[in-house]
Amino acid sequence: MRKVLFALLLLGTVSVAQAQNLQIHYDFGENRKHVTTTFEMFKPDKWGNTFAFIDYDFNYGSKNSPSGSYMEIARCLNFWGGPLSAQIEYNGGLGGYATTSDYTGGSYAINNAWLLGVDYFMHSKDFSRTLNLKALAKNIVGKNYTPQFTGVWTIQMLSKKLTFTGFADLWWEKGTYANAGADANPVFITEPQLWYNFTPNISAGSEVEVSTNFGGNEGFMVNPTLAVKWNF
Repeated sequence: MRKVLFALLLLGTVSVAQAQNLQIHYDFGENRKHVTTTFEMFKPDKWGNTFAFIDYDFNYGSKNSPSGSYMEIARCLNFWGGPLSAQIEYNGGLGGYATTSDYTGGSYAINNAWLLGVDYFMHSKDFSRTLNLKALAKNIVGKNYTPQFTGVWTIQMLSKKLTFTGFADLWWEKGTYANAGADANPVFITEPQLWYNFTPNISAGSEVEVSTNFGGNEGFMVNPTLAVKWNF
Protein backbone atom coordinates (compact mmCIF):
# COMPACT_ATOMS: atom_id res chain seq x y z
CA MET A 1 0.00 0.00 0.00
CA ARG A 2 2.50 2.82 0.39
CA LYS A 3 2.00 6.55 0.24
CA VAL A 4 -0.83 8.11 -1.63
CA LEU A 5 -0.64 11.80 -0.79
CA PHE A 6 -4.15 13.11 -1.45
CA ALA A 7 -3.63 16.37 -3.24
CA LEU A 8 -0.70 18.15 -1.73
CA LEU A 9 -2.39 21.54 -1.71
CA LEU A 10 0.03 23.00 0.60
CA LEU A 11 3.02 25.13 -0.10
CA GLY A 12 1.77 27.83 2.24
CA THR A 13 -0.34 29.45 -0.48
CA VAL A 14 -3.43 27.24 -0.16
CA SER A 15 -5.33 26.59 3.04
CA VAL A 16 -6.41 22.95 3.52
CA ALA A 17 -7.54 21.02 6.54
CA GLN A 18 -5.62 18.27 8.25
CA ALA A 19 -6.57 14.90 6.80
CA GLN A 20 -6.25 11.27 7.79
CA ASN A 21 -7.56 8.04 6.30
CA LEU A 22 -7.59 4.31 7.06
CA GLN A 23 -7.45 1.86 4.15
CA ILE A 24 -8.15 -1.89 4.35
CA HIS A 25 -6.88 -3.84 1.34
CA TYR A 26 -7.18 -7.50 0.41
CA ASP A 27 -4.14 -8.37 -1.71
CA PHE A 28 -4.74 -10.87 -4.53
CA GLY A 29 -1.07 -10.99 -5.57
CA GLU A 30 0.84 -14.23 -6.09
CA ASN A 31 1.89 -15.73 -2.72
CA ARG A 32 0.05 -12.95 -0.90
CA LYS A 33 -3.71 -13.42 -0.39
CA HIS A 34 -3.83 -11.40 2.81
CA VAL A 35 -5.12 -8.19 4.36
CA THR A 36 -3.02 -5.04 4.60
CA THR A 37 -4.06 -1.91 6.46
CA THR A 38 -2.70 1.56 5.72
CA PHE A 39 -3.10 4.60 7.93
CA GLU A 40 -2.19 7.94 6.31
CA MET A 41 -1.86 11.40 7.81
CA PHE A 42 -1.31 14.70 6.04
CA LYS A 43 -1.04 18.05 7.82
CA PRO A 44 -0.13 21.42 6.27
CA ASP A 45 1.03 24.37 8.33
CA LYS A 46 2.61 27.78 7.78
CA TRP A 47 6.06 26.18 7.39
CA GLY A 48 5.06 23.56 4.80
CA ASN A 49 3.50 20.14 5.39
CA THR A 50 4.02 16.74 7.02
CA PHE A 51 2.96 13.41 5.54
CA ALA A 52 3.20 10.00 7.21
CA PHE A 53 1.80 6.51 6.72
CA ILE A 54 2.18 3.09 8.30
CA ASP A 55 1.31 -0.30 6.75
CA TYR A 56 0.54 -3.55 8.54
CA ASP A 57 0.38 -6.94 6.80
CA PHE A 58 -1.77 -9.64 8.43
CA ASN A 59 -0.49 -13.09 7.39
CA TYR A 60 1.55 -14.50 10.28
CA GLY A 61 0.64 -18.13 11.04
CA SER A 62 -2.80 -19.71 10.97
CA LYS A 63 -4.40 -16.82 12.86
CA ASN A 64 -3.19 -14.18 10.36
CA SER A 65 -1.58 -12.08 13.06
CA PRO A 66 0.38 -8.94 12.07
CA SER A 67 3.47 -10.08 10.19
CA GLY A 68 5.13 -6.90 9.05
CA SER A 69 5.09 -3.16 9.38
CA TYR A 70 6.50 -0.38 7.22
CA MET A 71 6.40 3.37 7.69
CA GLU A 72 7.37 6.57 5.95
CA ILE A 73 7.36 10.12 7.23
CA ALA A 74 8.17 13.12 5.06
CA ARG A 75 8.46 16.82 5.84
CA CYS A 76 8.23 19.44 3.10
CA LEU A 77 9.52 22.87 4.06
CA ASN A 78 8.12 25.90 2.27
CA PHE A 79 7.67 29.21 4.06
CA TRP A 80 8.60 31.32 1.02
CA GLY A 81 5.64 30.42 -1.22
CA GLY A 82 5.79 29.11 -4.77
CA PRO A 83 5.82 25.55 -6.11
CA LEU A 84 9.25 24.40 -4.89
CA SER A 85 9.72 22.84 -1.42
CA ALA A 86 12.66 21.27 0.38
CA GLN A 87 11.94 17.72 1.57
CA ILE A 88 13.40 15.36 4.17
CA GLU A 89 12.05 11.82 4.57
CA TYR A 90 12.58 8.63 6.60
CA ASN A 91 11.59 5.06 5.60
CA GLY A 92 11.92 1.82 7.56
CA GLY A 93 10.17 -1.29 8.82
CA LEU A 94 10.32 -4.86 10.04
CA GLY A 95 8.72 -8.21 9.30
CA GLY A 96 8.27 -11.71 10.63
CA TYR A 97 7.40 -15.15 9.32
CA ALA A 98 6.12 -18.36 10.91
CA THR A 99 7.78 -21.75 10.35
CA THR A 100 6.33 -24.91 11.92
CA SER A 101 3.85 -23.26 14.26
CA ASP A 102 2.32 -19.91 15.10
CA TYR A 103 4.96 -19.42 17.79
CA THR A 104 8.22 -20.11 15.95
CA GLY A 105 9.72 -18.36 12.97
CA GLY A 106 12.05 -15.53 12.17
CA SER A 107 12.23 -11.82 11.61
CA TYR A 108 13.91 -9.35 9.30
CA ALA A 109 14.45 -5.61 9.11
CA ILE A 110 13.70 -3.26 6.24
CA ASN A 111 16.77 -1.04 6.10
CA ASN A 112 16.53 2.49 7.41
CA ALA A 113 16.57 5.00 4.57
CA TRP A 114 16.99 8.77 4.70
CA LEU A 115 16.07 11.02 1.79
CA LEU A 116 16.76 14.68 1.14
CA GLY A 117 15.80 16.74 -1.88
CA VAL A 118 13.18 18.93 -3.53
CA ASP A 119 9.47 18.69 -4.35
CA TYR A 120 7.87 20.60 -7.26
CA PHE A 121 4.09 21.00 -7.11
CA MET A 122 1.75 21.56 -10.06
CA HIS A 123 -2.04 21.80 -10.12
CA SER A 124 -5.06 22.78 -12.15
CA LYS A 125 -6.83 26.03 -11.34
CA ASP A 126 -9.45 24.29 -9.17
CA PHE A 127 -6.95 21.75 -7.68
CA SER A 128 -8.93 18.83 -9.12
CA ARG A 129 -5.69 17.66 -10.77
CA THR A 130 -2.40 17.77 -8.88
CA LEU A 131 1.11 16.48 -9.51
CA ASN A 132 4.18 16.43 -7.25
CA LEU A 133 7.58 15.70 -8.82
CA LYS A 134 10.41 14.90 -6.39
CA ALA A 135 14.17 14.57 -6.90
CA LEU A 136 15.78 13.06 -3.81
CA ALA A 137 19.16 11.80 -2.61
CA LYS A 138 18.61 8.52 -0.73
CA ASN A 139 20.90 6.81 1.81
CA ILE A 140 19.85 3.18 2.32
CA VAL A 141 21.72 2.64 5.58
CA GLY A 142 24.26 -0.20 5.30
CA LYS A 143 23.68 -0.60 1.56
CA ASN A 144 24.22 2.32 -0.80
CA TYR A 145 23.49 5.90 -1.76
CA THR A 146 21.18 6.47 -4.72
CA PRO A 147 19.08 9.11 -6.42
CA GLN A 148 15.32 8.58 -6.15
CA PHE A 149 12.76 10.07 -8.50
CA THR A 150 9.13 10.19 -7.37
CA GLY A 151 5.86 11.34 -8.88
CA VAL A 152 2.58 11.65 -6.95
CA TRP A 153 -0.71 12.49 -8.64
CA THR A 154 -4.40 13.00 -7.84
CA ILE A 155 -7.24 13.44 -10.35
CA GLN A 156 -10.80 14.15 -9.18
CA MET A 157 -13.58 13.22 -11.62
CA LEU A 158 -17.39 13.15 -11.76
CA SER A 159 -17.83 15.97 -9.23
CA LYS A 160 -15.33 14.25 -6.88
CA LYS A 161 -17.25 10.96 -6.91
CA LEU A 162 -14.28 9.24 -8.59
CA THR A 163 -10.66 9.72 -7.52
CA PHE A 164 -7.63 8.45 -9.43
CA THR A 165 -4.46 8.80 -7.38
CA GLY A 166 -1.10 7.13 -6.89
CA PHE A 167 2.65 7.42 -6.92
CA ALA A 168 5.70 6.08 -8.77
CA ASP A 169 9.23 5.65 -7.36
CA LEU A 170 12.49 4.81 -9.10
CA TRP A 171 15.83 4.21 -7.31
CA TRP A 172 18.83 1.85 -7.35
CA GLU A 173 19.58 -0.63 -4.56
CA LYS A 174 22.01 -3.45 -3.78
CA GLY A 175 20.77 -6.88 -2.76
CA THR A 176 17.10 -6.38 -3.51
CA TYR A 177 16.62 -10.08 -4.31
CA ALA A 178 18.54 -13.38 -4.00
CA ASN A 179 21.62 -13.61 -6.25
CA ALA A 180 21.25 -9.96 -7.23
CA GLY A 181 25.03 -9.51 -7.34
CA ALA A 182 27.15 -6.72 -5.97
CA ASP A 183 25.88 -3.93 -8.21
CA ALA A 184 22.93 -1.72 -7.39
CA ASN A 185 19.90 -2.71 -9.45
CA PRO A 186 17.06 -0.41 -10.54
CA VAL A 187 13.96 -0.69 -8.37
CA PHE A 188 10.66 0.63 -9.67
CA ILE A 189 7.26 0.64 -8.00
CA THR A 190 3.99 2.35 -8.82
CA GLU A 191 0.67 1.98 -7.01
CA PRO A 192 -2.23 3.61 -8.87
CA GLN A 193 -5.51 3.65 -6.95
CA LEU A 194 -9.06 4.21 -8.19
CA TRP A 195 -11.73 5.09 -5.59
CA TYR A 196 -15.47 5.58 -5.80
CA ASN A 197 -16.47 8.02 -3.07
CA PHE A 198 -19.90 7.12 -1.71
CA THR A 199 -19.68 10.00 0.78
CA PRO A 200 -16.86 12.36 1.83
CA ASN A 201 -15.95 9.71 4.43
CA ILE A 202 -16.36 6.28 2.86
CA SER A 203 -14.82 5.02 -0.39
CA ALA A 204 -14.33 1.69 -2.13
CA GLY A 205 -11.86 0.87 -4.86
CA SER A 206 -8.74 -0.90 -5.94
CA GLU A 207 -4.99 -0.53 -5.97
CA VAL A 208 -2.60 -2.21 -8.41
CA GLU A 209 1.03 -2.52 -7.30
CA VAL A 210 3.31 -2.78 -10.34
CA SER A 211 6.98 -3.29 -9.52
CA THR A 212 10.38 -4.40 -10.74
CA ASN A 213 13.05 -5.84 -8.39
CA PHE A 214 11.01 -4.79 -5.35
CA GLY A 215 10.47 -6.44 -1.96
CA GLY A 216 12.89 -9.32 -2.46
CA ASN A 217 11.42 -10.30 -5.82
CA GLU A 218 13.41 -10.34 -9.04
CA GLY A 219 11.81 -8.88 -12.13
CA PHE A 220 8.32 -7.68 -12.91
CA MET A 221 5.31 -8.22 -10.63
CA VAL A 222 1.66 -7.10 -10.60
CA ASN A 223 -0.34 -7.31 -7.36
CA PRO A 224 -3.96 -6.05 -7.38
CA THR A 225 -6.13 -5.35 -4.34
CA LEU A 226 -9.73 -4.60 -3.44
CA ALA A 227 -10.12 -2.01 -0.72
CA VAL A 228 -12.30 0.23 1.39
CA LYS A 229 -11.25 3.58 2.85
CA TRP A 230 -12.50 5.75 5.68
CA ASN A 231 -11.60 9.44 5.60
CA PHE A 232 -11.58 10.93 9.10
